[in-house]
Amino acid sequence: MAKTPPAGLMINKLEFLLALSRERHFGRAAEACGVTQPTLSAGLKQIEGELGVLLVQRGSRFQGFTPEGERVLEWARRLVADSRAMFQEVAAMKQGLAGHIKIAAIPTALPMVPLLTTPFRALYPKVNFTILSRTSVEVLGLLENLEIDAGLTYLDNEPLGRVTTVPLYDEHYRLLTAPNAALGDRERVTWAEVGQVPLCLLTPDMQNRRIIDRLLRAAGSVPSPTLESNSMIVLFAHVRTGQWASVMPAKLADALGLPDHVRSIPIISPDAAHTIGLVVPHREPMTPLTAALVHQAQVIAPTIPDDDVG
Repeated sequence: MAKTPPAGLMINKLEFLLALSRERHFGRAAEACGVTQPTLSAGLKQIEGELGVLLVQRGSRFQGFTPEGERVLEWARRLVADSRAMFQEVAAMKQGLAGHIKIAAIPTALPMVPLLTTPFRALYPKVNFTILSRTSVEVLGLLENLEIDAGLTYLDNEPLGRVTTVPLYDEHYRLLTAPNAALGDRERVTWAEVGQVPLCLLTPDMQNRRIIDRLLRAAGSVPSPTLESNSMIVLFAHVRTGQWASVMPAKLADALGLPDHVRSIPIISPDAAHTIGLVVPHREPMTPLTAALVHQAQVIAPTIPDDDVG
């Protein structure tokens, strides 16, 4: 017969472990958990004592997890997620779907978030949202550490890991530039031509920038933007002056609204596209909130028009 887990191995102590994984610092982890640092350290040592292994490499500061600690961390994520799901499901049975959903989205997908959240909240008015702007790598890290419930990110360009996905729409690209600027009078442009125009682009830590760089290099150009930012709003503000050009997703340009002195020109050869979708932790059963969000994404996906230029 399998040995029953010791009673002292409590969920709140596993939360300490998750917080330490996120913060990589004992003091900040304790603050995140709302306890003192001695309380957090004592909780971690209690888990180590009950399991009979060292989980954390200690020194004057946090130095990482031992191999055993990394493995226990994986189990801690599962157990904490299951515990949260259980309490959420019981609460939903008593009072209907309610609570808080945290979503992290890549910058290019932020204007599309209302397509998901607005009809969802119309169905479930007791649910509130927090929306964060993050890189694609950060979205996956936040999901893994249970810091968010869902993400909006690329599904087909870089590895996602163990997540459940719902494709929403394909991201096509446009050159945004003034009508009197180079290429500004064209109906379509090629990536080779775009590579000859001074551009303002996202910073290289953004997957959108890595996609654009790859497309420009494939067309024989060396990406050399005249301005970089991790904010699409900053880029768009420069484009709106009519003195700057940029490459942006078509849906983003449409959502932000273009002034008369800025054109959105389809980029072809190739007409590249990458799929944006909802990602949630791959766990069964899902929490009621996550399951409802996935269902809503599946409902709205067919209603989002494609902006392919053909």
